[in-house]
Amino acid sequence: MATNPYRPLSRGPVRRIGSTVLIYAVLIFGAVIILTPFLLSFMTGLKSPVQFSNTSSLSLPSPITWANFQELFGPDHNFISPIAVTVQMTVVILVVQLSCSILAAYAFARLSFPGRDIIFWAYLATMMIPAVTTIVPLYGMFTAAGLRNTFWALVLPTLFGSPYAIFLLREYFRGVPDDLEAAARIDGCGTLRVLWYVVIPYSRPIIATLTVITVVSHWNNFLWPRVITSGPDWAVLTVATADLQSQYNGNWTLVMAATTLALLPLIVIYLIFQRQIVNSISIGGFK
Repeated sequence: MATNPYRPLSRGPVRRIGSTVLIYAVLIFGAVIILTPFLLSFMTGLKSPVQFSNTSSLSLPSPITWANFQELFGPDHNFISPIAVTVQMTVVILVVQLSCSILAAYAFARLSFPGRDIIFWAYLATMMIPAVTTIVPLYGMFTAAGLRNTFWALVLPTLFGSPYAIFLLREYFRGVPDDLEAAARIDGCGTLRVLWYVVIPYSRPIIATLTVITVVSHWNNFLWPRVITSGPDWAVLTVATADLQSQYNGNWTLVMAATTLALLPLIVIYLIFQRQIVNSISIGGFK
């Protein structure tokens, strides 16, 4: 029996094509919603105050001016100091916090000691306490210790580990094959050598993800630096930008230039670590 060469396509491929188009349309719409504020911030920073007030906020800067960025680094604002303080604070917190979190997570995941699970869940329960509730006690402690308006006041509260980081690393370390650790111990490795040569290389994706999360959270930290510091000596980038906004309430082009300046390092860091972040998500989902 001859088949009909003009038989219409089955509904299966058509439905798959339609669902794919719908998914991509939703993703594109979401990307536009998320990226538009950043694009508007950058475009506003490239406009003069007169151009910003006389044109639509969605219009492209014409002509492009870099005067706002130059003014930020001028003698009136001197944004070099807030950037330097923010970089120092973020780097110190990242290195020490990540090191302490890795050591604690390995102890909770791979070592046996009395009360291990009780200590872990009690420490993890501190994530349920809002950070705002600890601001006043911390302020009193650092003021009594004479550390107010110092660099150590910026870094000490979050320096020695993070409950979220320890929880995430612990769950990942528990997935390290026991055979790898056993083989390393047969070769004569102690606990620290096993951690350094086996567990950490195996966990690079999740460590890269935590690196990005830690940098972003502390680079954008505002409340604690605002409370514990005063004056320009130890002002971080977020505080300096807030002071700029309150001091020059009508000059939004200058404020948006400062905001764009604060965003650029985070975008660069994400572009560097994006593959490791995707790998950590895919490996975690596979497990």
